[in-house]
Amino acid sequence: MLYEIRGEQISAVIDSLGAQIMSVKKDDTEYLWQGDAKYWKDRALTLFPYIARLTEGKYRYQGKEYKMDIHGFAKDSEFRLIERKENEVTLEICDTPETKKCYPFSFRFQVIYRIEANCLNITYRVENCQEETMYFAVGGHPGFQVPLEKGFTFDQYRLRFPESETILQMEFSPDCFPTGNQSVWKLEPGKIKKLQHSLFDNDAVIIKDSGNKVELYAQDGKRSVTVEYPDMKYLGIWHTPGKDAPYVCLEPWSALPSRKGIVEDLETQPDMTALEGAGVYENTWHIVLE
Repeated sequence: MLYEIRGEQISAVIDSLGAQIMSVKKDDTEYLWQGDAKYWKDRALTLFPYIARLTEGKYRYQGKEYKMDIHGFAKDSEFRLIERKENEVTLEICDTPETKKCYPFSFRFQVIYRIEANCLNITYRVENCQEETMYFAVGGHPGFQVPLEKGFTFDQYRLRFPESETILQMEFSPDCFPTGNQSVWKLEPGKIKKLQHSLFDNDAVIIKDSGNKVELYAQDGKRSVTVEYPDMKYLGIWHTPGKDAPYVCLEPWSALPSRKGIVEDLETQPDMTALEGAGVYENTWHIVLE
């Protein structure tokens, strides 16, 4: 089921399958990547309860091994409608016998989309419905069209990090697992990184200490996107490697995937959110259209 929400300046369409954003428009101009199997068929995945890859496709919890698909199961789950207003929609999934096979926790996971002015606010709300502590990660995976307007090319676009000082890039292995090493991700004057397709030759660029805000724009362009992620530790920047894909994903993440060569234990994996019994967690990030 598709749900449209509207404000005075922008509109959005949300799919109940995966709680995925399908459209974000301002002035009837589409900003969101619209999916193309030639490059990437999705548009804006919701990541829960895990982000990216698991070593050998599995993890451990209390001595037992579980298997889970890349980016968790929320992206493939049918969410139910909890509340809908003109400018807001709340969607939810809960644990089922099927989810317990890959994730042994009782939970309620809501995604709340709310429009205010030219901003789409995205809130992840996790409720632990058991006495034991639960462990999880959350994140967004929205793709944005590049170029955003006619007359511009991909390599005319820039990423600007106005609040950053020194950005660190997390180093990944060729098969896309963190190695534990990190290095300075050098920016050009003005705290910018020029977009080039070759930036993604080795898959995603994952950074931290980026100031929790990134702007996508072209010099002299009239349209831009800002993604703000005040409570996310990492940002993934990606498009399909080895292709001239006309989009870029700006992905706020709360945690990293499994470390190279390690089948992670959820209770000890770095950056996993530990939510105590009956606890509630909320994390809000923002997409601002200009």
